[in-house]
Amino acid sequence: MVSAVTSSVVGTGVGGRLAGRVAIVTGGGVGIGRTYVSALAAAGAAVAVADIQSEAAQAVAEEVAAAGGAAVGVAFDQSDPASVEQMVEEVTATLGPADVLVNNASLFSTLQRRDALEIPPGEWARVVDVSLDGVFHCCRAVMPAMVERGYGKVVNISSSSIVAAKNQLAHYVAAKSGVVGLTRALAREYGRAGITVNAISPGATDSGATAATPEYLASKVAARSIPRVQTPQDLVGPLLFLCSADSDFVTGQNLIVDGGAFFQ
Repeated sequence: MVSAVTSSVVGTGVGGRLAGRVAIVTGGGVGIGRTYVSALAAAGAAVAVADIQSEAAQAVAEEVAAAGGAAVGVAFDQSDPASVEQMVEEVTATLGPADVLVNNASLFSTLQRRDALEIPPGEWARVVDVSLDGVFHCCRAVMPAMVERGYGKVVNISSSSIVAAKNQLAHYVAAKSGVVGLTRALAREYGRAGITVNAISPGATDSGATAATPEYLASKVAARSIPRVQTPQDLVGPLLFLCSADSDFVTGQNLIVDGGAFFQ
């Protein structure tokens, strides 16, 4: 278990379409998560950077402060419900209850590709525990306060691999498919409470935090309707749309952002 250890709040926040909102980004200390944090902070939200890597979370919070935003770093393990609950308590005590939850953390870059029947049961369980169960744990901890206030935005990060059925990553594909199913179930149940729940499914992205080689990323270009390498910045517009009032009548949707490689 990783105890939730919160850094001091840094920065004062700025005006913008999310001014006055509190957002939690899981896996916000590295990769695409850092871009999500920066975008939400630039839009005016006070952001909790929640990550299993405490130093990375703190570093991103400091980057936000240097840019004039407000953020706090929190270490937690989303596969542990108790750690998730503690993280949410820390964020609520420091920033206030979350209006926005971005479930970004998952296991991917460290996975070894194997044929499905060769995946060890323990590895399968760990991927599902983090990448699917962890999303549920975070929703379960954050959404009651949203229900109480009658407003909330949940954005779950899935993957375009659920359409591609990415080879030799059956556990990852299964977990990310489950994320979309959970998104739809929560959207159906909690729309009456003023909460929207949607998913974003990125394509292969040059985030600097994965084992993807330039050759691998280049190989994806030819399959796209927009033939170029995908970057984290390509996900900012869709994220802000789903986190803001612009999407108040949109829920239960899975938005594939991959340059038009797959259509759904």
